[in-house]
Amino acid sequence: MTGSGAAPRATVHHPVFARCYARMAPAMERHGAAGHRERLLAGISGRVVEIGAGTGVNFGHYPLSVTEVLAVEPGPRLRAAAERAAAGAAVPVVVVDATAEHVPAADGAFDAAVVSLVLCSVPDQAAALRELRRVLRLGGRLHFWEHVRADGGALARVQDVLDRTVWPTVGGGCHVGRDTAAAIAAAGFRVERLERFRFPDGRVPMPTAPQVLGVAVRDG
Repeated sequence: MTGSGAAPRATVHHPVFARCYARMAPAMERHGAAGHRERLLAGISGRVVEIGAGTGVNFGHYPLSVTEVLAVEPGPRLRAAAERAAAGAAVPVVVVDATAEHVPAADGAFDAAVVSLVLCSVPDQAAALRELRRVLRLGGRLHFWEHVRADGGALARVQDVLDRTVWPTVGGGCHVGRDTAAAIAAAGFRVERLERFRFPDGRVPMPTAPQVLGVAVRDG
């Protein structure tokens, strides 16, 4: 094992957020999240690393072209749920206690990586993306679905206020104003496909409503 993947595991504790997330997740899936996950994982194959697996809700959407999933989840409550989901998955899934900044794998070990609604909450987004680039092989693909900073206006100002005050505390470290698509490109990935949309698409947008979904390639 080389690079920062050799670092020790580090459990992250957000018990209130973990309980709330586990309760809200089924309703989110019924109201559109499941469809986004299908698009997120379309065409993925080979060895996959998933960062911030949460309750393992992605596991049921992996196509049979995936040969193995290493699912990283530092939260003990969410990790326990992910382990239960892994047991019923159609593809082999191993759930590990690790963080986005320290993936327990060798350089270039994976054909694809998956992040879904997690780069908002990692302490160091740039470091997490560098680590993903490290463990992906040349030409490997990063499949991402993330909520992002609004394109200006009142919503962006609301996001800024929330990020400076209560949102990271109540949201398990989540930040609503990160420009994650730009961060992916800045980390050395070539964005191959990018969709921008709002979810949920209500009359009054939630701070997490601006979202992106796409694929980026790990070039040389």
